[in-house]
Amino acid sequence: PFWLTAMVSRQAPLCGLAAHCLWFLGVILLMDASARPANHSSTRERAVNREENEILPPDHLNGVKLEMDGHLNKDFHQEVFLGKDMDGFDEDAEPRRSRRKLMVIFSKVDVNTDRRISAKEMQRWIMEKTAEHFQEAVKENKMHFRAVDPDGDGRVSWDEYKVKFLVSKGHSEKEVADAIRNHEELKVDEETQEVLENLRDRWYQADNPPADLLLTEDEFLSFLHPEHSRGMLKFMVKEIIRDLDQDGDKQLSLPEFISLPVGTVENQQGQDIDDSWVKDRKREFEELIDSDHDGIVTMEELENYMDPMNEYNALNEAKQMIAIADENQNHHLEPEEVLKYSEFFTGSKLMDYARNVHEEF
Repeated sequence: PFWLTAMVSRQAPLCGLAAHCLWFLGVILLMDASARPANHSSTRERAVNREENEILPPDHLNGVKLEMDGHLNKDFHQEVFLGKDMDGFDEDAEPRRSRRKLMVIFSKVDVNTDRRISAKEMQRWIMEKTAEHFQEAVKENKMHFRAVDPDGDGRVSWDEYKVKFLVSKGHSEKEVADAIRNHEELKVDEETQEVLENLRDRWYQADNPPADLLLTEDEFLSFLHPEHSRGMLKFMVKEIIRDLDQDGDKQLSLPEFISLPVGTVENQQGQDIDDSWVKDRKREFEELIDSDHDGIVTMEELENYMDPMNEYNALNEAKQMIAIADENQNHHLEPEEVLKYSEFFTGSKLMDYARNVHEEF
């Protein structure tokens, strides 16, 4: 406390300063210890998590409208506006620098330099940023493929992958390898077994004809990132429809798509979250996914909606993004509008947008 520090420093300046520094250091260490999540406490756990991240298909795919579990991707608009520069707009960043950075992006999108962004310009930009995410996925895949292909022969069998996966879950590599080699049953919990079965189905789908159950680096990319493979995109869509389809007709009605996740609403905050869930999904279903507006989403409609390289979709997204911030309703975006709605485009709120717009531009 300040009064205690002041009193000690009056009695013995040097000793007081040392005591204060030690006290401050202790507080920092305690704060760090209390802020550190429990699951980060073990080096072994960190290593296991890293191994899982290297070999498991990600739940979240940058630049794709739906998550693997069928939830809406809340960061989609920022991902297709910022591309690989997703971390460039932190809340802690100096506001003036962030404003200037946003105006640099504006200038790049504004190809004809008329200080307005049209839907066509935004469409081109979305396609460019989506391609950036794909290139990042290709780069990461090279590293991940090396992790499952230690002998470097350029092909990975399902059994080799299965060993790596179970080791990442804490199993002994020797025991798993011996059990697979001897065709013995592996003792795994029910949840792990279910994940294994889903992964095996996905592995078989990624294995291009003629099927040999050996994945090349390109096939492994399809396994991890189905959004950039036509066959795997179909598989991903089937999985999502299977999870959401309640009457078994292999298509989705509006009630099925907006159904709340399993769990009851226990308080007002939970009710607000659920209300927002229904509202967002209803709008997405009616305005973007159900392209023929017949109240039913087919596999083909959902596949078109989720295809990150679909130019027609990119144009629809461009129009929707412009409509969010288009205050003067001229179907274009001006610098003032982009700065005012910076939170929508970047995830960060940049203040004093109007006063600074001309200077930053």
